[in-house]
Amino acid sequence: MTPTEQSARALEVCRLAPVVPVLVIDDIAHARPLAEALVAGGLPALEVTLRTPCALDAIRIMAEVPGGHVGAGTLLTRADVKAAKEAGATFGVSPGSTPALIDAACEFDLPLLPGAVTASEIMALLELGFTVQKFFPAEQSGGAAFLKSIGSPLPQVSFCPTGGIGLKTAPDYLGLKNILCVGGSWVAPKDAMVAGDWAKITTLAAEAKALRS
Repeated sequence: MTPTEQSARALEVCRLAPVVPVLVIDDIAHARPLAEALVAGGLPALEVTLRTPCALDAIRIMAEVPGGHVGAGTLLTRADVKAAKEAGATFGVSPGSTPALIDAACEFDLPLLPGAVTASEIMALLELGFTVQKFFPAEQSGGAAFLKSIGSPLPQVSFCPTGGIGLKTAPDYLGLKNILCVGGSWVAPKDAMVAGDWAKITTLAAEAKALRS
């Protein structure tokens, strides 16, 4: 799978909903009900970050939830890409990019949403064929104002900004023509997961879905 093909697949994922939940799962028992709650609320694209010991097992479980499209976040190495693909991830997300990571995504046929935060990084990825990119950390790197400005010289690139975005600031990004969706963790707060309040998470997901009708 070439970078151009990867971006085409990433584009499909990013168009599923205005928000991609960024999920840190500490308890494997939360995996299935969390996925079901988010999908029920209208957010089918789910990014499970590889930051916890049970992340890969969570991907395996969530991949079985009807209507869900489960990806792996925080991909840093070839081993991460291989493990994510074997666990059932259908896309991958990285905070940045390296030649080795891109080569691994091509090798294992895992659509990659690579991260970029400067004009040079965006241009380097575009040169390879990545027309869909992650912008991270969004709020700390110029936010919506930066992305609006970069859209003029680089209209070929569309973004999924992630990092510090919440319900109140998401519309600032989603109103820009070069933004496909945003990534956010606010739709799956830890206290709700610990309490097993899946109805609350479904409500938060529905609110996020309504950000773009």
